[in-house]
Parts: sequence; C-alpha cells; structure tokens
Amino acid sequence: MVRRAITLGGGGPAAGLHIGVLDALAAADKKFDIWALSCIGAWVGIVYNQFDKKEVKDKDRPEQTYQFFKNGVFRDDESYERFPINRVFGPDWRANTKALSKFIGDSDNYKDFVWDPYKMMDSFQESMSLFFNHIGEKKKPNFEKLDEGDINGWILNQAMAPNPFVRYLTSLLYLSNVTGLSRINYPNSAFMKSIKFERLFPEENEDDKPFIFHNAWNLDKQKLALFSNRRTGEKAYQGAINASTLCACSALPFVEETVKIDGDTYCEGALVDTVNFQTLIENHGHEIDEIWVSRIVDSKQIRKPENLHDALANLCQLFAATVGEDDVKLFKYHLKEENNWKGTVVEIHVPAHIDFKWNHSNLDQGRRLGRAAAEKAIAAYEAAATTTAADNTVLFINERKDESEGQHLDRDRLAKAIAKVKGDADPKAYTTYLKKMDWRVNAKTGAHVKPNDKGKYSNGSMPYPAFAMSNAEVKEIYRLLGQSGANTNQL
Repeated sequence: MVRRAITLGGGGPAAGLHIGVLDALAAADKKFDIWALSCIGAWVGIVYNQFDKKEVKDKDRPEQTYQFFKNGVFRDDESYERFPINRVFGPDWRANTKALSKFIGDSDNYKDFVWDPYKMMDSFQESMSLFFNHIGEKKKPNFEKLDEGDINGWILNQAMAPNPFVRYLTSLLYLSNVTGLSRINYPNSAFMKSIKFERLFPEENEDDKPFIFHNAWNLDKQKLALFSNRRTGEKAYQGAINASTLCACSALPFVEETVKIDGDTYCEGALVDTVNFQTLIENHGHEIDEIWVSRIVDSKQIRKPENLHDALANLCQLFAATVGEDDVKLFKYHLKEENNWKGTVVEIHVPAHIDFKWNHSNLDQGRRLGRAAAEKAIAAYEAAATTTAADNTVLFINERKDESEGQHLDRDRLAKAIAKVKGDADPKAYTTYLKKMDWRVNAKTGAHVKPNDKGKYSNGSMPYPAFAMSNAEVKEIYRLLGQSGANTNQL
C-alpha cells in the first residue's frame, strides 16, 4: 500500500486553492498518512480532518471545509466591497484599551511636553535654509522651486517630529503594547470551538488517523516549533495541536497579534520554513512513498496595488511566495543531491490569477482553479504509472518547467478573451479555444504542432496560451476580464 504525505503551505486569502486541491484528491480517492502544514494551510488541513468519519464521508470533506471558510472566515462580496476585512480579523479592543490606559498613565511619556527653545530654533533655521538656498551669503538669496520630496521631508522632520503633541500621538500609535492589527486567538470563542480539535487525535488502538503537524516561530527561543496530533521525539516538538497553536501558526507579524503559549511568544512560522520539508524527510521519510506539494502563493500573483488594501496584501504575499518558491527548490535540490529518500514528489502547480481578497468570489474561484490544478497533477501522476523512483533516485512528477511560457495563465479567462477578440459568440467556440490550451503551436502561424516519436517538439513551437497572449488585443481583454465583476458582455 502506498503511503503518502501532503504539504499545504501558507497564503491567506488563497485558501480556496487548497480546498479545490483537496476536492480533486478526494474525488480521486487519494488519502494521506501525513499532513505537513503551515499558516492558512494548517487551518485548511485541520478543518478538513476534524470531521467525524462516521458522519462525513471522505469525498464530502472538501465541501464541509469550504462551508466553514465561506461562512466563518470569508466575507460576501457586497459587504467586502466597502469593508475589506475578513470575518475573523477583529481588533483586540480590550488589549488596545489596556495599552492606551497604560501609555496615558505613564509619566515618562510626557517628558517631551517641555518648552525647548533651542530645538525650536534649530528647526526654524533648518526650515529657513530649505526655503532660502543661499541664506547667509552676501549675494541675494536664490529662490528655487521646492521638490515635492523636500517638502514632504520638511513636514516630517521639521514640522511633525519636533512637535511634542505629534510626537506623543505617534508614540501612542507605534509604541503602545499592541503587537498586531487584529487578534484571532480566542480559544473559547464560538468560532474556535466550531473546530473539533479533539477529533484530530487518535484514540487507543486507532491506527488510521493521519499524523498532522504544523509549525510556528518561537520568538523567545528563536527557533521553529512543531505542534502535532501525536507526541513525537522530534527536537522541534513543542506540544499538541490546539486552538492557540493554530492561531500562533498564522500570526503574521503586524497583521495579527503574537500568541503566548506556556510562557513563550509565537508568530507565524511559514516565513521561516514553508512546511518543514526537512523534518518531513528526516523524521518521516521511512514511512512515506510519496509527497504531494500544494503551494498556493507565487510571485506572479502579485499585481500593481490600487490602494493600501492591495499594498498590504502584496507585502505579505510576496514574502510568502518567494520563501515558498525557494523552499520547494531547496527541498528538491537536497533530494536530488543527497539521495537519502527514494520516493516520488508530485507538484501541484500554483495558478497565478487569483487575488488576495477575503471575499466569496475569490474563495470560489480559488476552489475551481485548485481543483483544476490538482486534476492536472493527478493526470500526470497516473501517466507516470509508477510509485517507485526510477534508477534508485527520487522521482519528480508534474514539475513546472514552462510557467514562463504561459501555462500559468487562467485558461478559462483566456479562452473567453480569445472568443471575444475573434467575435465568436457561439459557446462551442469558447470550448474549442479551451481545448487548445494544452497544444503547442507554430510560433509564427499558430498551427498545431505535434511531438515526434520521442516526444520532442520542433524548434519554433510554443504553448498555445503564450501564443494567444502575444496578441495585444487578447492580452488586454484578458486583463480586463480579470478585474472584479468584469464579463465578456461588458467589454
């Protein structure tokens, strides 16, 4: 019997991709003995595994998981439009009030409220030197147009920074004992109690429960910590999974407050180690034949921001994407070079056309795309027709080697864009273009190119998606269709 592990990485609003992946895997009857999780991947993996197997069949787990996130985490599109915060990122009003009271009651914070004529004179002189470039010289001052950067710098450093009232408010905002914009670590809340953590743990003589672990970063000990549903001898093991460890796992700095567990303070671990690949191999390599990798964020998902919501999302996701990409590359490199494990790695490609909104439409689209990506990986796995590595080395299936050539594009959207440009209103035309997405074509003519008897394609051929996107009009329609609420009838 083949023993499998699955890794679910972080990516916040891209959670729908994981759900879609699990949807396809459950439909294909792929079961996993080990779950290596981080950040939102830990939430998806734990929710997926917390259902009573007597009440919820395996094939129904993805739908139940989807409903949990739809009703408890993501917000409906209409309300999200003007309130772009998910349902669990609430400010910690009690902690904020305590921090405010403590700051206001600390006499040291009022030391700046002292009349200091010398500092004010220094600020005045620097201001005058900015506005009169040659002040102090014998010749007439030279008045020049101020650069916007100089004006902003003057406002920050000469107008705001020396002002004791502004200094007080700024220190109140940045130096109070508040460690994040929101808090989700409420173990006794109805939301957290809706996750039945006790069902993750095997009962006596119960051997069919999967081994589940997730990470978090211990800020006091400066090391990665692992929490699992079984006690292990691993050095990084810190305890059993519970509501607080799950919140610690996803406590992204600045966005979420840190979490205290047994005296130590934790934050998200995914930005240090995506899903603990090394631990997976060193401690569980002898137990597994296959590792399925689901990494849901990619640097190609980052878009030009239109507001602070987009900019903050990019800040978080770009780090997560690049760390995830690098960790997967390093993981594969060590497997190839060290040859300590002789199993199979199946990669599930990351669709690059989701956004980072916590709304229902993004959750739904992620689920569809994740399912499609997993189905493609399953097809590649079945085409390989083996679970044993060739030549006594690790076997990689469904490696992404051509994403720069257009295979990462949203095929459904691209087919609609092509049909729009071609003027084909017939639904069959869209289906025809969709089927072409797996083609390679002549780079000049677009004619279908087939491989030779060795499976090689001739020079001058390229994937059809890349060829289609070389058309400026198709590219523009594709971009417009990617905007929220757009459809072909509006273009």
